[in-house]
Amino acid sequence: MPSDVLVPCSSSVLEKIVSIVLNSVRSAQSQRAYRRALLDFLVWHHQTGQEAVNKAVVQQYRAELQKSGLAASSINLNLTAVRRLAAEAADNGFLAPELAAGIARVKGEPASGARTGQWLSRIQTEQMLNLPDRKTNKGKRDRAALALLVGCGLRRNELVNLRADQVQQRDGRWVLADLLGKGRRVRTVPMPSWAKVALDDWTEAAGVTSGPILRAVNKSDRILNQPITAQSVFNIVTGYGIDLKVAITPHDLRRTFAKLAHNGHAALEQIQLSLGHASVLTTERYLGIRQNLADAPCDHLGLEVGA
Repeated sequence: MPSDVLVPCSSSVLEKIVSIVLNSVRSAQSQRAYRRALLDFLVWHHQTGQEAVNKAVVQQYRAELQKSGLAASSINLNLTAVRRLAAEAADNGFLAPELAAGIARVKGEPASGARTGQWLSRIQTEQMLNLPDRKTNKGKRDRAALALLVGCGLRRNELVNLRADQVQQRDGRWVLADLLGKGRRVRTVPMPSWAKVALDDWTEAAGVTSGPILRAVNKSDRILNQPITAQSVFNIVTGYGIDLKVAITPHDLRRTFAKLAHNGHAALEQIQLSLGHASVLTTERYLGIRQNLADAPCDHLGLEVGA
């Protein structure tokens, strides 16, 4: 019967548990980050002479992470990996389920001040867009997804449902036409040139000329004839966020679009139009604002992304 002792002191068994955790996540970036976090925890566990793995021990580890001066996001990433370790260990008979449940209740590091949402800086955004391996189909697909999320401010469901026929030219520029957004509101979103380059790189490799643009890619890097899922988009973004050591979600890239465009002095009402917020309808009605495709919010992001 499993107890509060995770496993006997056997490196092979420890490696087996770590492998189980790594196999539970799809992203290669997440796997690397989880491996680092788990090995750090296991080394600490051994060096401090711990025998049990329970809520109290993990809380002690959290205190050590706090003392090390890590940012709240880094502490939370490490704790997430440990919680996953406990959950997988319990599922596979290495740890009592009630102990895993206790570890799952270990609180993360709270952010100071009022939370207004996460976003990336211009430099972080450029770094993220250059992370995908453009020699692989997955890397091309991921780069296109990231470019559309941050370059056009899309919601992840809008990205998943994006079709090839919606990539059109209007007023001499490329746009994503007739997006069906929240509340079934339809809008057209201008696209920066670097996002179009990333999109073309993917569609050429995938041979996509109709239907959903973003497709699933298996572990052999083979493109499948099925659209990407919203969960896959989440995994892509959080995976590359781990590489940047930033806890980031797809919606945070939407915030990044708005933040960078505003910093670049894009008109607020134009940003609202690109994002498709509910208040845009009211703004249009009261002010008679029309979308300016010649000077769109995406032109003010200030990003320098290689072709």
